[in-house]
Amino acid sequence: MEEDTDYTTAHCIVGTCPFMCPEKERIQREQLRDLAVFERLNGNQSKSSSILAVKKEVQASDIRPLPVLEDTLDYLMKLDSSEHSFLVLHDFISDRTRSIRQDLSMQNINNDKVICMYEKMIRFHVTSHYKLRRCEGDSTTLSSIHHLNMEQLTKCLGSLYNLYDINRTSDSVFDNEAEYRSLYVLLHLETHSHSTGESLSLWFSRLSSYIVSSKEMCFARTVLRSFRMGNFWRFFHTVASEATNLQFCIIEPYIMEVRALAVACINSSGYKLHPYPLTSLSKILMIKESDLETFCNACGLQTSQDDMGNKVLPTKQTGFSHPKGGFQCNLFPWLELLEK
Repeated sequence: MEEDTDYTTAHCIVGTCPFMCPEKERIQREQLRDLAVFERLNGNQSKSSSILAVKKEVQASDIRPLPVLEDTLDYLMKLDSSEHSFLVLHDFISDRTRSIRQDLSMQNINNDKVICMYEKMIRFHVTSHYKLRRCEGDSTTLSSIHHLNMEQLTKCLGSLYNLYDINRTSDSVFDNEAEYRSLYVLLHLETHSHSTGESLSLWFSRLSSYIVSSKEMCFARTVLRSFRMGNFWRFFHTVASEATNLQFCIIEPYIMEVRALAVACINSSGYKLHPYPLTSLSKILMIKESDLETFCNACGLQTSQDDMGNKVLPTKQTGFSHPKGGFQCNLFPWLELLEK
């Protein structure tokens, strides 16, 4: 996994800039009208202020000390996207948090406060992984943005894991370490994983027994194993009963893929004279019956009604195929809070 910096060799610089953005940079960007919409004073493209502008340039003479970087990150995490699309907000925060990490790296700061900052930045990129799939726009552009977000996520995870190790005393474990370590495992749901190619078994061998046996890591391993083996019942049961919001954001792109696998499996293995009740299947796949019927139709399968008027899926149909254009997003009911 690629990392932002090597904390053991970085040269130590002490930041002195008291503002979120150095005054010289702010004035220069005002003159060039290089201000993001969140930095403009009263919407003026050539006017900002010390409480709006956030550093984007890399200048060793304008490094911000840790307290300023903490305040800057907190400011960014509280920005509201109600007046702008999430794509605009994401682009701004991604760029400015990258600058924060550069300032931290140049000063070789690696204490507990920096761990907290990296966890916040990772939370942003993980939730962005979820929200970007719901944005409208050119598919090529969205794919590029999603890829860049994933790159930043993997870099941040690599740096966070380094910070955990550097700050560890004896067999101590940080409060959120197990959950954030589990995200790396869940990223392997992707066939072409964003990792360095290192095997998970080797990666696990370097973890403490406490982390390996934690509920967060056991969850991640169960989900990954169920996904790879096609055990859709275990997959959905585990996700619905144990996933944290962060873990679900990583898993969500594969929900409809597993549902398609389940429908294909039931269609091919079922008994032709006994259609499969949609009510039962909807409970297993944790999807509304009406949505399941639409999904089956999108997969090229016809549904019908039995003598009691219940919707069923006749099996042994030959027209199954993955929906054109991919799968439509479909939430678990208990995770609709992520939309807010």
